[in-house]
Amino acid sequence: MIIRKFAAKAKGLALAAILLWVATLARPCAGQEPPPGPLAADLVKDGQVIDLNSPRYLALFTELRDKYGFSNEELHHWFDGVSIVRRVLELMDRQAEALPYYKYYPLFIKEAVIEEGRRQLEGRRELLDEIEKKFGVEREIVVAIWGIESRFGTNRSGHNLFRTLNTLFDAYPRRRDFYRQQLIDYLLLCREDKLNPLAITGSYGGAFGQTQFIPSSFREYAVDFEHTGKRDVWGSVPDVLASIANYLHRFGWKLGAPLTAELGHELKAKALTDAYAKGRNGLLPWREVRELQQVDLPEIPEDQKLAIVGLELEDGGMRYVAGYPNFQVITKWNNSNRYAMAVIELAAKLKEK
Repeated sequence: MIIRKFAAKAKGLALAAILLWVATLARPCAGQEPPPGPLAADLVKDGQVIDLNSPRYLALFTELRDKYGFSNEELHHWFDGVSIVRRVLELMDRQAEALPYYKYYPLFIKEAVIEEGRRQLEGRRELLDEIEKKFGVEREIVVAIWGIESRFGTNRSGHNLFRTLNTLFDAYPRRRDFYRQQLIDYLLLCREDKLNPLAITGSYGGAFGQTQFIPSSFREYAVDFEHTGKRDVWGSVPDVLASIANYLHRFGWKLGAPLTAELGHELKAKALTDAYAKGRNGLLPWREVRELQQVDLPEIPEDQKLAIVGLELEDGGMRYVAGYPNFQVITKWNNSNRYAMAVIELAAKLKEK
């Protein structure tokens, strides 16, 4: 039964959440310290029962019933008593992508990972031939993402996914709308694939399986490559690798196209520094980057643009690279330039003999 006894307490929490949302409108760039003030985890207690009579939950339930056909009985069974996981909120504000690159990439580009990645490439040669032919994505890139996301399936996240998504919807105002949709997509995928919503585990960010797909990505890009009638990103390596390749393919990956080009340790024009400051939105024409930076660059069609990417060095300096369209496709998987660069550099290591 959806209860009301927490309504008065929720008013105070709602006010605090609004204040937190205002404080987080201007978030720091990745790698900078967050501004002083309360984080989401500071405003709740672990195990605190979520107020299902709050306006946001009442609106959610109305949509789940009226638009998607879920019954009151199903909603009561899943949501009654659902509670906050404070650790999820703590981790959300301390993500690895905020580390400088010289600290970030060693988390993934390790000798053991490289060796295992090469074994997977050799041992799954025929499968990867088929996937590369069908989706047009280099096998080393697919295996590198698999390695980074789940250590080739050996690293399984243990957070209860339903509680995680509810925690982020209810108590993480900065991305509340995003996680509201993920919660809806999660219940839909569970219905579509006949899964128990209360039984699946995943990451603190709401991702799951060997692919670490969020629910909306699973519904859109996961592939039943083994033709079993089920998209199994937990236990089927063919489904896992094909799903990764399909995601990149759908965002425009071009087989054999350039990934990055080195620009040096400083940018030589204001237009370049401005583009770098804009992050993934700071794209410049290939010809302009070549002329302003005075470097030779692999050519691409005139209508395509480059991202200006800065990677922090341990000595305090910077390494700048041009991110080609394929690089930009990887940032559709994870919106961190550091992540995209780690994937590319790990893939290069896997390809070395």
